[in-house]
Amino acid sequence: MSQNNAPVVRTPAGAVRGVCDHGSERYRAIPYAATPTGAARFGPPAPHPGWRGVRDATGPGATAPQPIRDFGALDMRPYFGPGWVRGTDYLTLDVHTPAADDAARPVMVFVHGGGFVTGSSQASLYDGHAFARDGVVLVILNYRLGVAGFLDVGGAPRNRGLLDVLAALKWVQDAISAFGGDPANVTVFGQSAGATLVGALLATPEATGLFQQAIMQSGSGTGAFTPEQAERVTRAVATELSVRATADGLGNISDEQFVAVLPKLAGLDLQTASDVDPLVGLSPFSLVLDDQPADALAKGPAADVALLIGTNTEEGNLYLVPQGRFETSMHADVLAVAARSHADPRTAMDAVAARLPHATRGQLRSALLGEALFGAGSARMARAHASISPRGTYVYRFGFRSNAVDGKLGAAHTVELPFVFDIAGSPWLHGEAGLLGPDPVPHGLAGEMHRSWVAFARNGSPGWDAYRGAAGVIEHFGD
Repeated sequence: MSQNNAPVVRTPAGAVRGVCDHGSERYRAIPYAATPTGAARFGPPAPHPGWRGVRDATGPGATAPQPIRDFGALDMRPYFGPGWVRGTDYLTLDVHTPAADDAARPVMVFVHGGGFVTGSSQASLYDGHAFARDGVVLVILNYRLGVAGFLDVGGAPRNRGLLDVLAALKWVQDAISAFGGDPANVTVFGQSAGATLVGALLATPEATGLFQQAIMQSGSGTGAFTPEQAERVTRAVATELSVRATADGLGNISDEQFVAVLPKLAGLDLQTASDVDPLVGLSPFSLVLDDQPADALAKGPAADVALLIGTNTEEGNLYLVPQGRFETSMHADVLAVAARSHADPRTAMDAVAARLPHATRGQLRSALLGEALFGAGSARMARAHASISPRGTYVYRFGFRSNAVDGKLGAAHTVELPFVFDIAGSPWLHGEAGLLGPDPVPHGLAGEMHRSWVAFARNGSPGWDAYRGAAGVIEHFGD
């Protein structure tokens, strides 16, 4: 219930006080699990012990331990957020709702990206005002990152960051009705690493019943490491820290040391005799699975879940343009990406060159990166889901070209996010170093894309025909 300008809601762990915000209500840094410390950082999420009285949920809280990431000429602070904000609770979530009443509105739960090593609910891109305005309860969650979240550790459960997301979704089932949300109409959506986590949820038996719709923005259904690849990362971390790669061995290592070890893992060779590196060397962490989610959908709730999935047309530009590597790309650079991401590099290069006959080497390099990281895995996931789910598979492509970084950024990875959250006109996203560049964005594009996401959350259809395979409908935004 609300009292004047200080709304108070009771959750299973205790009451929280939020704030009224432009006709809606916000509650921040609500714990959904206990913060893991010591060896417990490598255990499953545990219930929060709760609190007495009313907890202040009016401001941001702690974030998961993480390094600072620099994207050169592009200001990515709106995407990564404030970085590591130390504190006692970081397995938390934010709720932005039209009102904490009994209206039973659709719920959308967002899982942030950041290469499995960075990101948080505090990133300014994840502004919930438009969703609340349009009658949606938005939840944005934090989860364990890096070593604590995804290192494959002996005697510890795998994919602890994914287990955190599951715990947050269970919290939604138990608590969201008190915030005006409908626990029987939940859409989980994510971008980049967050979208790959969403894909894994679709193949996870324990996720059954926790959500009815799923959205994967620039993720992959084939982005998981094999156990053999994960073991290489584990061995490298243990060697750098001079410890045994077990929960007990790592338990006394500080979070600061875990963050400091990450740069030393850059460039780690994860290609094996049977598998390429699905992240092409961009992150030493991912999910660790015996089977890729796109191949294991029958094990989870996917058949009962509607899926909206898509990619941007120039995903790879984010990893080349801001760093000055786009125009300086040579044939050897293109070949190196192909070799790291494809079992048959020459055939892969020839296929991209045939599709883009007038492309520069930078464009070829970007296309190979985008296809390896997101395109191929999203297409495989779309086909797999369409073959088993009567709920419908909906595919999109996002093609608006940002003119940031001297007009070269293009429809790069992350550029769709301001349109989904309907904040593309925000001044802090513009300018030469801003994600959307100095020029205005096309009128109506953000509203169109945002409305499609809201419609999908309401009734499982974004407003276009379902995808039926190779000849299926693909909706284009901003081409």
